[in-house]
Amino acid sequence: MEMKYKILIVEDDNYINKILSDMLRDNGYEVQSAYSGTEALLYLKDDSWNIVLLDLMLPGKTGEEVLCEIRKKQNMPIIIISAKDDFNTKIETLRAGADDFICKPFNMDEVLARIECNLRRYVMGRVIDEKGNFLTHKDIELNKDSREVKINNHKIELTMREFNILELLMDNPKKVFSKINLFESVWGEDYIGDDNTLSVHVSNLRNKIAKYGNEKEYIKTVWGIGYKLSE
Repeated sequence: MEMKYKILIVEDDNYINKILSDMLRDNGYEVQSAYSGTEALLYLKDDSWNIVLLDLMLPGKTGEEVLCEIRKKQNMPIIIISAKDDFNTKIETLRAGADDFICKPFNMDEVLARIECNLRRYVMGRVIDEKGNFLTHKDIELNKDSREVKINNHKIELTMREFNILELLMDNPKKVFSKINLFESVWGEDYIGDDNTLSVHVSNLRNKIAKYGNEKEYIKTVWGIGYKLSE
């Protein structure tokens, strides 16, 4: 099943918020609407957003304040959609961390195209990050630097061993790992013939992934040999 990207629309005008929401849902996105800067920051406590559409003239926290708060902690794309179309405003918001700026009134096709462009750069492009710090498999995303794993944008908590097993499998998606190889690579110890420890960790890892995953199987048991990622 194709992953749905999550978009937060921060716009206090009910009509504009609705037409953006309807358009994005019609194009397969998962959408949440916020009508003030304060409400937006409450939603942004959830770290699962893929992109934010942000108006500047908002009740509560202004769009500029929301932008600064996001950039202190998060790195998803932010597209400003605003009637404040003077040159200085555009430059200031881009320097503050916005990725794009669309002036009101806007063209719906342009908004959709800008969203797709930013998602390609930030989400899909991470797969080919030159340092290889991001790995993806089906709807799993693994960040080597932060040691975070997300399934369908839901962060899952893994133990050190579980993370290392998943990272090794995702780094080598075509390889079948023997139990000996997998154990010695993850534990850094000689394999002594008792595979119960490894089996328990793989089972726990499968259960955590299955809680939010759309696929029937992510880690395949190759009988008599070991494990590999399912295709």
